[in-house]
Amino acid sequence: MQDASLARNTVMYDDQGNPSVMVVFPVQTLADLGVGTSQKFHPAFTVNNSTKPILHISKYQNITVGAGATLRALSLKRMDPGNSINFDNALLACKQKGAGWHLMTNAEWSAIALSTKKQGFMPRGNNSYGTDTSVASEKGIASYLDPTPAKTGRVLTGSGPISWAHDGSPFGIYDLNGNVWEWVGGLRLNNGEIQILVDNNAADNTKDQSAASAEWKAILQDGSLVALGTDSTLKYDYTAAPTANSASIELATSIVNAQVDDTPYGSKAFEALTAHAGVTVPDIAKALGLFPIDSAHGGDLFQFRNNGERLPYRGGNWGYGSNAGVFYLILNNPRSNVYTSLGFRSAFVL
Repeated sequence: MQDASLARNTVMYDDQGNPSVMVVFPVQTLADLGVGTSQKFHPAFTVNNSTKPILHISKYQNITVGAGATLRALSLKRMDPGNSINFDNALLACKQKGAGWHLMTNAEWSAIALSTKKQGFMPRGNNSYGTDTSVASEKGIASYLDPTPAKTGRVLTGSGPISWAHDGSPFGIYDLNGNVWEWVGGLRLNNGEIQILVDNNAADNTKDQSAASAEWKAILQDGSLVALGTDSTLKYDYTAAPTANSASIELATSIVNAQVDDTPYGSKAFEALTAHAGVTVPDIAKALGLFPIDSAHGGDLFQFRNNGERLPYRGGNWGYGSNAGVFYLILNNPRSNVYTSLGFRSAFVL
């Protein structure tokens, strides 16, 4: 496979000898990815203060085999993608594969999304009941029927055309646009405050990502990481009293319009997200896909709630149409959520 793909794909084996097809993603700087002019490496390539020359990303949305202590995540073609798994079990299915294996992180996802934008190609996918909303002739092979509205839901991993790969080639990462939402690690919203693990430390599967973990850090306007609850850290807030599907969202440094229940949620195009007057947006927020670098991100959706702990989904699902895509980010839901349209993928770095 390495020879046939010009070393862009490889098969890797976990601690039980299970194979996974992986895509090699080489180190890139912020400037390489269109985030300013800095020659610093994107955070995805720094783990525990060590620069990593490559990441290995699952080519396909993962399935699971086994249960409990034998639960493992696998990246294989033409499988019904794993689903109905909560955040902590997605973490576990990746961690138990062995050293270096981990739930794909938000830092990794964002580096890949920025690379697609930089190369001028936004991958399509199963975002319209088995097809792509912009090119209806592009279809995957159905693996699950959505009972409402009785149409195709999930499709088999990698069963769509090469335009459903992140780089438009047969060697790319498939299904980052639609099919099933994907949990990603290393990011959460907690009462509106944006919280992350340092760099790509979430790729170290020994790092604690529980609700009470001391690994979580908040972000200041200068991009430095500080203790949770520090004054003037970056947050997502409403610009008016929250209502259901409110587009009144901004990046802020204080919460003025906190919601008291789960009825409201913020929803607007990611590329239309703005900052409160006087707030400086650091490069790290753009590098991690938390704020747009310009006004063209494919119309992908951003959603949030600013009460309680909210863990991220990426990519959209089979029914999200033009709102799905590589910059789609939802920070609405608790880590306990499970859906038939919610899955994940593993990655590897040592």
